[in-house]
Amino acid sequence: MNLEITPPRALRGITRVPGDKSISHRAAMLGALAEGDTRIENFLMGADCLATVKCLAEMGVSFTGPDEKGRLTVHGRGPAGLKEPENVLDAGNSGTTIRLMLGILAGLPFFTVITGDASLRRRPMKRVTAPLSRMGARIWGRQGANLAPLAVRGGELQGGSFSLPVASAQVKSALLLAGLSARGETRVVEPAPSRDHTERMLQYFGAEIYKEGLTVTIKGGQVLAGRRVTVPGDISSAAFLMVAAAVVPGSDVTIREVGINPTRDGILEVMRAMGADLEVINRHQLGGEPVADIRVRHSRLRGVTIGGELIPRLIDEIPVLAVAGALAEGELEVRDAAELKVKESNRIATVVEELRKFGVEVEALADGLRVRGGRPLTGTSCTSHGDHRIAMAMAVAGLAARGKTVIQDAGCVDVSFPGFASILSSLRVD
Repeated sequence: MNLEITPPRALRGITRVPGDKSISHRAAMLGALAEGDTRIENFLMGADCLATVKCLAEMGVSFTGPDEKGRLTVHGRGPAGLKEPENVLDAGNSGTTIRLMLGILAGLPFFTVITGDASLRRRPMKRVTAPLSRMGARIWGRQGANLAPLAVRGGELQGGSFSLPVASAQVKSALLLAGLSARGETRVVEPAPSRDHTERMLQYFGAEIYKEGLTVTIKGGQVLAGRRVTVPGDISSAAFLMVAAAVVPGSDVTIREVGINPTRDGILEVMRAMGADLEVINRHQLGGEPVADIRVRHSRLRGVTIGGELIPRLIDEIPVLAVAGALAEGELEVRDAAELKVKESNRIATVVEELRKFGVEVEALADGLRVRGGRPLTGTSCTSHGDHRIAMAMAVAGLAARGKTVIQDAGCVDVSFPGFASILSSLRVD
C-alpha cells in the first residue's frame, strides 16, 4: 500500500491516538500470567500486539476479543494454565513480543520454539538469552542463541543479579518476567533509566517489586491477580502529530489522554527545547500510568543536540525528530543512539536515505545523525523500508514539503498506528 501526502493549509482539531503499544503488550502478557480475568480497554489493534495475543493463545490462553474498539478480556489461569504449544510461536515483526515472551518461556517447564519475520530474525537476542541462560533456562538458536528461530526449554530458574550494559526496557522486562517464576530474588541494574511500564504494571497486578535508583528487584513465586486496564494513548504515535502540528503553519492540534510516563516523555523535553508551542494539560492517572492532553501549535523551531540519558526516553521518536530538525533553524544532532541500527530497520541509515530525497542535508554518525535545517523540503517518492516509524516520519515531512509525496510500502504503519492516514485527513484544513 502506498500513502500519498500533500501539504495542507493547516492541521487543526482534537483527536486521539491508538493505545500505547508497550502497555498493550504487557497487559496481555500479565493478564495471561494472572489468575482471573483481565479486562483491557483501548488495546492497540496493531500487528505487533496482535502477535503477542496469538502467541499466548497458542499456549492455551483464552481471550474474548479484541473487538474493533480495542476491548480485550484475558481469561487468566496463572502460569500453570499455560501449556506447551503445538506450533512454532510467531512474533511477526515485534521485538517486544519475542524478547518479553522469552522471559515468560524461560520459567515454564516445557519446550517452545519462537521466531518472527525476516526483519526480526536479523535482530540481536543474545542480550536476553544470555542472562536467561544464567538463570537456568536452556536456549538454542542461530549464532549461539543470538538470532531467531530460538528454542527454549524452561523451568527451574534461579534468581540473581544482572547489570545491563545498556539501558533496555525489553531486556529488563524479560528478566523481571523470568524472575516471577524463579527461586529467590532477581535484581536488574541499568546504567540509565529505561521505560518502566513493566514495573508499574507488575505492581498494579499485585506483585511486590522494589525500585531503588537504577536497581529493580522482584521476588519469585508471586501470584498475580487479574485487573481492569485502560491503555493510555501511545506517546510514540502522538509524536508524529505533535511534530506535524509544530512544522505546518497555522496548525493547532490537541491529542487526548496520551501517556506521559516519565521514562517515555523525552519527546516533550526536546520539542520544548526546540521552541515548540506545546502545552500539557488535564493530567491524571490511568491504571498506574500518568496521562494528559497535549496541545501543539505551529512555531519556529531551532536545532538542538540530543544524547546521553535522554535517548532511552525517546528512542522511537528520533525518526520524526529528524524531520523536525530538517524544518528547524540551525542543526539537530543525535548521539548515543546506536540502538537505532537494530530496530525494524537500521533507522540511522534509512532516515538519512529518505530525508535526502526531500533535499535535506543530513549525515549519518556512528551513533546517531546530524541534520542541517532551514532548507525548504520538496515532495518526493520514498519508501518505508518496511518500518512503521520511517513511513510515518516521511509522511510528516510530506505535510511540510512543496508538492506531493508518495510513501511506498506504507502498510507497515498498522504495526503501531492503525488509522494514521484517517486521523491526518480529519485534521487537515485545505
